[in-house]
Amino acid sequence: MRSWSAPDIVPLPGTGGPLRIHDTTTGRIETTTPGPRAGMYACGITPYDAAHLGHAFTYLTFDLVNRVWRDAGHDVDYVQNTTDIDDPLLERAEALGVDWRDLAHREIDVFRDDMAALRIIPPTSYVGVVESVDLISELAARIRGTGAAYEIDGDLYFSMAEAEHFGEISHMSREEMLEVFGQRGGDPARADKKDPLDWLLWRAERPGEPAWESPLGRGRPGWHIECSAIALDRLGPNFDLNGGGSDLIFPHHEMGAAETRATTGGPNAQHHLHVGMVGLNGEKMSKSLGNLVFVSKLREQGVEPAVIRLAMLTHHYRSPWEWTDVELPAAAERASRWRAALALGAGPDAAPVLAAVRSALANDLDSPGALAAVDAWADTALTAGGTDAAAPALVRATVDTLLGVAL
Repeated sequence: MRSWSAPDIVPLPGTGGPLRIHDTTTGRIETTTPGPRAGMYACGITPYDAAHLGHAFTYLTFDLVNRVWRDAGHDVDYVQNTTDIDDPLLERAEALGVDWRDLAHREIDVFRDDMAALRIIPPTSYVGVVESVDLISELAARIRGTGAAYEIDGDLYFSMAEAEHFGEISHMSREEMLEVFGQRGGDPARADKKDPLDWLLWRAERPGEPAWESPLGRGRPGWHIECSAIALDRLGPNFDLNGGGSDLIFPHHEMGAAETRATTGGPNAQHHLHVGMVGLNGEKMSKSLGNLVFVSKLREQGVEPAVIRLAMLTHHYRSPWEWTDVELPAAAERASRWRAALALGAGPDAAPVLAAVRSALANDLDSPGALAAVDAWADTALTAGGTDAAAPALVRATVDTLLGVAL
């Protein structure tokens, strides 16, 4: 599956420091230690609707990781999937009276356009489930071969009792797991399961549903195993960073990690990073609730993508936050102030700005701290001036390369 166009990356003098992030598994700030090539996986969208700001905030976060690692001298192998076959997509297509493949293609195109407009560095590998059915079914068959899976009427389930490290990412109690499993794609009430928390690896063909040939019989993948299979195929086990929105911690990432351990004996990733939910009117912004602010709609209304990006950068990635009517005006005013300072033709020394932005982003992606450093430079330039003719260009490059905002 093709990705989207890449933004130009302006080289900066020197190199940044190592990235420290809050690791969901340990609950602590940890220093990432990639080799020359850093491996990162972020869970993608289910394309039954356009990308909303919650999605955009997640991919902005992983874009910052990408930019910080690149600035520190690493090549980045970034993999993202798209769940282009799943129950929500089929249900929406039926409700709209359209072919599920046409719906998926249409919304993926909108998503690509949004990501390119927001200057999100594209994945090295952008991978759909449909194109990956063979490798997903092969992984499910391997899990079955380990004895960690069993069948019910042709459906293949992973036995939670065989997951020795189950709970290592979410740290949830069994009661907490049961409470959310059914809300997030699980089927805890299905009869004949060995345990309510056992999850589907392969769904046998049902009348009227799409299905593919496989070593497990005709059917289609369960949800969690798609990411396990794609990540293992493109990145191998124990890659540097895995993550997505905080609503994926359980069950998606917990169960995906168990699948990888069952077949490799080790963790799927060295670190797990999760992004806070974006709310609207007091509730999480989600497709199921219908309380969405779409990036594409904002763009159609004439909102500059740089302003949308700046509005999101105001919030730290780990903190849940509310989208309100003040977000865009405040971001537009900030962009205007920065541009006015850059237009002066000279300004205060910009080397401390570069150092401060690098330091803030390396410290658990502190984007508000990075914005504050640029604010301070712009305020000084506008009020006191400066004599360094090279400063505006360095500030512009810093904002472009590290924050992804084109001024």
